[in-house]
Amino acid sequence: MRSFAASDRFVADVKARKLAPGYVFIGDETFFRKRCRDAILQHLVPAEVRELSVYDMDLSEVELQHILDQARTPSLMSPFQVFFIRGVKNLYGRGKHDDEFGAIEDYFQDPNPDALLIFVADHINIPTDVRRMDLTDKDRYERIRETLGEYCTVLEFARVDESDAVKWAMETASGEDVKLDNDAARELVDSLGSDMMMVANELEKLVLFVGDKKRITLGDVETMVLAAKQRSFYELTDAISARDRARALGVLDAILSTGDGDEAAIGHLYMLARTFRQMLVILERNVRDSRALWQVLWQGFRIPPFAAEDIIRQARRYKSRRELTGAIRRVARADLALRSNPPSKRLILENLVLDLTAEPKLQEAGWLQGELPV
Repeated sequence: MRSFAASDRFVADVKARKLAPGYVFIGDETFFRKRCRDAILQHLVPAEVRELSVYDMDLSEVELQHILDQARTPSLMSPFQVFFIRGVKNLYGRGKHDDEFGAIEDYFQDPNPDALLIFVADHINIPTDVRRMDLTDKDRYERIRETLGEYCTVLEFARVDESDAVKWAMETASGEDVKLDNDAARELVDSLGSDMMMVANELEKLVLFVGDKKRITLGDVETMVLAAKQRSFYELTDAISARDRARALGVLDAILSTGDGDEAAIGHLYMLARTFRQMLVILERNVRDSRALWQVLWQGFRIPPFAAEDIIRQARRYKSRRELTGAIRRVARADLALRSNPPSKRLILENLVLDLTAEPKLQEAGWLQGELPV
């Protein structure tokens, strides 16, 4: 699977202990970073010395020279040390950084063979089709390749292609001796926006849910994944469409307080955007009952039966196409903000809800038309 090639190669190298002294993980796809980290912990760092062997450091808090000095010094307590270095964007901020890159060059001329440095550039979003990468991200990506890429092996962690995600889910279930039906796999991936961390977590729950049945069907996905998730989001959009700000923030807090919390924020936005797009179709086609609803929404974009009347009622609260397209644009801006490695994903989601529940006249006045306050 093309989407998994970079992480597959890294995991194989870890198992064979054929590692470069340094790597750069580029991309905000958490699933792949976790997969690579888990491989390192399993194969390179014994559990009994893990606390003395694995370091998570951030360049916004620790000077790079201090990290390099620690990596250069052999540990008396651990045979191997791993340094995960976040905040890579600080190397490319304002001012000169010649000293930092000079120190990096000096280290990699004679690296410690018992240390592994991993620079985490998770402030860059790499879409499934790299030709559609944002120009700012593309510039950041090239600067890293031209600098850190001179000394470290660069691994690209792009968003996963939907077909690859479906295939991965089916193969992973099979590895647990469970058959995942094709339509169930597609619905699982589609409903979670191909967010691989969420797909992996929900698949694990489904395997436990089916138990001895050893088969996951579309009904199981609807029961375990869609129903609970969509009920919450239809409650959220109900409060938003009613301009009930207090209730909307309360529902959002409940969503973030369960499951994966704000770590699944991109998946939450996918569900929110999907619901607003469904409302837009309902409004444009003047749908008034559930029978007409099934005729205007195509396969893969349909609404669960329990929510049909609710979503029609919510859509009719909007007076124009402009209101709904504006809401979709705001969700899209929040999505971009989430992918820029913000200090608080929850704050972005809360600001989005405040924005969406504002009165239309205030939105049109201009103070909510710009970027989200993040």
